[in-house]
Amino acid sequence: MQTFVNIFLGFFIFESVGAAPISDTVIYDSEFYDIPFGELPHPFVYDENEQSDQLETEIGTALPAIIQESYSSAPLMEEPDEEASTPKLIDGSSAQGSGVLGPQTQDGLPTCLLCTCLGTTVYCDDHELDAIPPLPKKTTYFYSRYNRIRKINRNDFANLNNLKRIDLTANFISEIHEDAFRRLPQLEELVLRDNRIRQLPELPPTLTFIDVSKNRLGRKGIRNEAFKDLHELQHLYITDNNLDHIPLPLPESLQALHLQNNNIQEMHEDTFCKMKDFTYVRRALEDIRLDGNPINLSKTPYAYMCLPRLPVGNLI
Repeated sequence: MQTFVNIFLGFFIFESVGAAPISDTVIYDSEFYDIPFGELPHPFVYDENEQSDQLETEIGTALPAIIQESYSSAPLMEEPDEEASTPKLIDGSSAQGSGVLGPQTQDGLPTCLLCTCLGTTVYCDDHELDAIPPLPKKTTYFYSRYNRIRKINRNDFANLNNLKRIDLTANFISEIHEDAFRRLPQLEELVLRDNRIRQLPELPPTLTFIDVSKNRLGRKGIRNEAFKDLHELQHLYITDNNLDHIPLPLPESLQALHLQNNNIQEMHEDTFCKMKDFTYVRRALEDIRLDGNPINLSKTPYAYMCLPRLPVGNLI
């Protein structure tokens, strides 16, 4: 009897299972979900020894490798590189052309590498130079102070039509070619102080400022009428030399004349004024320094009648 009951219950269970509805197979559109779970990169692993808040899982960690590759292989938008500016130096040339750092010096170095070029200004101060380096053609201001330059040659400043200022303070210059400065059409300022110059060369008429202080200029160091045609000259400094006279004639444009610490012993009444024209007034020349000379200014009182101010010097 028990056997019959067991057979009946087994038949009943089989019929119940067979009568259950069969669900349709779910088909996913994405082909990526056919990848077996074991082949997924970084599968989720549960560690019973760790608490749930310490599980390290990130969104997208369990994505199939194909999906991750599709994300990583997407081309990145590269920012366009800024166009590198081509360096333009004093002569206007570019890095691809010649003369980027100026013409070559005697040592084989470009001038703008040996010195410093800023705009159209060249600084060669304190570089132990023994000669004027070749300068770019557009040089406007040139400084070469505290060097060992002994001579200025005829062509040291050739073809520098824009040159306005030359400063060669504190060198060993004892010789200057007669035409070294004469061919500079725009030269305005010439500074040659603290050298060993015995003879001034011919000067261009465009000069407004001359400083040849602390040199060795004597009786024949400045030619006759050396400043006569310098109609733009405003400042003339010839201090600490060995002059025994005031170089005449002086241009009407002159505003300051510094001749202190020389060997000037006398002055004429027409040095600054006109003896025959008492109405003449020289208003521009307001600054005359003659202190440090063996001259008594009180002996020539009429020499200052046309001046707005008396010279500075010994009145006894």
